[in-house]
Amino acid sequence: MKKIVLLFSHTLTPSQREDISTTLNITEIYSLSTPLQAIWSQVPTDRDLVMSEYLKEIKDFVLSHLDNGDYLLIQGDFGATYTMVNFAKKYGFVPLYSVNRRISSEKIEDGIVKKYSEFRHQFFREYI
Repeated sequence: MKKIVLLFSHTLTPSQREDISTTLNITEIYSLSTPLQAIWSQVPTDRDLVMSEYLKEIKDFVLSHLDNGDYLLIQGDFGATYTMVNFAKKYGFVPLYSVNRRISSEKIEDGIVKKYSEFRHQFFREYI
């Protein structure tokens, strides 16, 4: 029975949920609690951080929920993502990210150019 922890600032789309269930054969999905989600989604920009220390509570959460071979969906701040991909590999977790197709369009409304983007999940790719 495979599991996944989401280090992700968005909610999963229905197609991502389906892909997790069918392609990856995952039966348990763990999201961060509100306080941990704030740590992940709001990495301070006003100071240097030692990411390994800043992310300690998130690492503890991951270690308490996953076993070797389980999955970690990691998307966010570049430094935090890099740190957690290396952490995942160290502990035998499979680090993933969502590959999306972007569909963009521009429209002029009331003399203002507005750009719209739609993202469609394609599959999950392993960080290697």
